[in-house]
Amino acid sequence: MSGSSKIPLRVAIVGSGFAGIGMAIRLRRMGVASLTVYEAAADIGGTWRDNAYPGAACDIPSHLYSFSFAPNPSWSRTFASQPEILDYLKRCAHEYGIAPLIRCNTRVTAARFDDDACVWRLDLSTKQAGNDASETSETIEADVLIAANGPLSRPALPEIAGLERFRGKRFHSARWDHAYSLEGKTVAVIGTGASAVQFIPHVQRHAAQLNVFQRTPPWIMPRGDRPISERAKRAFRVLPLAQRLARWSIYWRHEARALAFIVNPRWMQAPMRFASNYLERRVKDPVLRAKLTPNYLLGCKRVLLSSDYYPALTQPNVDVITVPIREIVEDGLVTEDGRHWRVDVVICGTGFQVADAGAPFPIFGAQGADLDARWRNEGPQAYLGATIAGFPNLFMMIGPNTGLGHNSMVYMIESHIAYIASCLRALTRRGARTMQVREPVEHAFNERIQQAFRKTVWSSGCRSWYLSKRGRNTALWPGFTFAFRRLTRRVRADDYIFDK
Repeated sequence: MSGSSKIPLRVAIVGSGFAGIGMAIRLRRMGVASLTVYEAAADIGGTWRDNAYPGAACDIPSHLYSFSFAPNPSWSRTFASQPEILDYLKRCAHEYGIAPLIRCNTRVTAARFDDDACVWRLDLSTKQAGNDASETSETIEADVLIAANGPLSRPALPEIAGLERFRGKRFHSARWDHAYSLEGKTVAVIGTGASAVQFIPHVQRHAAQLNVFQRTPPWIMPRGDRPISERAKRAFRVLPLAQRLARWSIYWRHEARALAFIVNPRWMQAPMRFASNYLERRVKDPVLRAKLTPNYLLGCKRVLLSSDYYPALTQPNVDVITVPIREIVEDGLVTEDGRHWRVDVVICGTGFQVADAGAPFPIFGAQGADLDARWRNEGPQAYLGATIAGFPNLFMMIGPNTGLGHNSMVYMIESHIAYIASCLRALTRRGARTMQVREPVEHAFNERIQQAFRKTVWSSGCRSWYLSKRGRNTALWPGFTFAFRRLTRRVRADDYIFDK
């Protein structure tokens, strides 16, 4: 970083996960005049701080699920666990000098664009240290607002009657209560998505009885996780090029999978046979195996990796219940067949608010435009997942239609980092005060996105969290990640209105 500022802007970043930390590192390198990261929690880490349930780990190999500019030759396993990823993020924040720029325990309660002053006014609520847990409020100004909260920051609870009536212990996997012992308990798990597949084997080992309430069985592939040898770690430390080559090998191996997702879903037949054979080898009981056999095209819902999920479900203290839950009562759950399941604890492995989610926090743009109201009425959308018409100098990170079903989200995050940096350079070069995407540009882009989904595996007929209630896929990028990288390499000034 040079002694004089190259970018005379005041930038506020909301969120300190991969997106927020990566963006802050880039802006600090660029010499942004004023930069602050606001984090509502007591510590940094985003998804990898919140999802600390037993067994939490990444389903993308470690050497790819990391910043390209900050390789880690010391990953202990092929697929890093949650504590190791969180430690990596904290290390990046300190080594790249952005830790002092992060304000933890500070929630952005609202952001409003001032049309006259051309600035964002952020209402903040900061928790004070001490036992009284009091909060102070203040309003600050920023020229640029970057929302880096990410799509997996708001847990979704199941829409089941009586959920609040339950008198036992209840928590969501993203808010795991580590102080509560499962030993000897009767446990109900609602949901069989990515998180549940990871924590269910742990629960099975500790609970007296585990009842897994499954709506739709997921496609499961073996995880293939293994320790990384000390010899390999030394090679990566001594020869950084070797780790770079390993990273690109993993990237292209995963990217090749997109062919079946987006080009020709019929090519899923071979991996479906592999997954079916894996299920047959792991689950010998034909009744249980039938419950666990998906009836939709692989990839339509998220493909999950696990080598211990199926073995856990075959244990004598586990029941897999496929009858829908009618209601939750004070001491358990009642299914549609009238059966009453008494339990001590309910764990919701029901994912996050994504496809129908509103704004990450109250955001009011030019002339008071309400982003939350717009997205809830029309569905979330943005140009390149990053900018929104009517919201000057607002940039989203991992916004609508930037999720993946086949490769590393950190790659997409770095694409957004480059794009937003390019936008801020363009804003500065032009001497403009604001920039906002043209409405026709945003609209045309999103129409192209929805058209592209029609031939993909995600439109093959299953019900998934990728789809909004209107049936629009607002979560995923329907193409190759290198195509997204090409589109976001630099800003096209004609796509924007610059206001001096």
